[in-house]
Amino acid sequence: MALTGLMPLLGFALRRLLTSIPSLLIILVGVFVLLQFAPGDTVDALLAQMGGGDIAVIENLRRFYGLDASATVRMGRYLLRLVQLDLGFSAIYGKPVAEVIVERLPVTLLLMASSLLLALLGGIVLGTMAARRVNKWPDALISTVGLLFYATPSFWLGLMGMVVFAVKLGWLPSGGYEELGAGHVGFWRLVDIARHMVLPTLTLALIFLSIYLRIMRASMLEVSTMDFVQTARAKGVDETRIVTRHVLRNALLPMVTLVGLHASTMLGGSCVVESVFTLPGLGRLAYEAVVQRDLNTLLGIVFISALLVIIVNFLVDLLYARLDPRIREKGR
Repeated sequence: MALTGLMPLLGFALRRLLTSIPSLLIILVGVFVLLQFAPGDTVDALLAQMGGGDIAVIENLRRFYGLDASATVRMGRYLLRLVQLDLGFSAIYGKPVAEVIVERLPVTLLLMASSLLLALLGGIVLGTMAARRVNKWPDALISTVGLLFYATPSFWLGLMGMVVFAVKLGWLPSGGYEELGAGHVGFWRLVDIARHMVLPTLTLALIFLSIYLRIMRASMLEVSTMDFVQTARAKGVDETRIVTRHVLRNALLPMVTLVGLHASTMLGGSCVVESVFTLPGLGRLAYEAVVQRDLNTLLGIVFISALLVIIVNFLVDLLYARLDPRIREKGR
């Protein structure tokens, strides 16, 4: 497609991207306000670790971390720092929040990408199989198994996976990101990380896979009844060619939309999965930040998470615009 053909696609995606900026600001302000109602703050957590302190120490700590100012002033200071790309300082971890997040971000990105890819590919394949065998035993089996996975809590799936594959069979590690002290490098380190990520990836992916296969099945059945598909069948086109060239491409549009919507849901699900499997990712970091009242770290995680969701949705919108024939026709 020529450069002029790409302009409508980019314009469509950029308009969607610009509308996300106010949402990001509202999210940050909303989370900041909600955290003001939570009992305790960073100084309380630090005093608990130190075993207490006198009034002078408490006042000095609150002044040092800016907690002596009003909530409105602290919010304004935080937004001003955010404009300067400064996420603040983590009192609990003793270093800038940006460094703490950068250390944990690759684990969460790997978990999200692998889970989303597995769920998407599995949903497309199983949904297509169910649609081509509609109202027969493969359709009933796939739909039933998908419903079971959807109805099962993710933490229970993770725990049962550890019991079966780690404790009973001993095939996979029960938790962690890699084997500590093993000294693996290069290819063998990648293999070790992959083994540790199998159970968390399956746990997070199975719930979304059940959603995708149901949507794919319904979308395939709907597209199969459209006029252009019936015309292709009347011309004697091979059924496999009809499915791959006509039905599948149009049936993918709802799936592409769901990927963007589920990006934020996967970030929330990663908090549970990372806690179950003790993965050092953003989800577990958020849990630790809440427990220890580390406001700067928690707001930094919210900001980065929201930014990731916006970027994913931008890419999804670009792909949707590429697949949607109405937008594609404008570029010709």
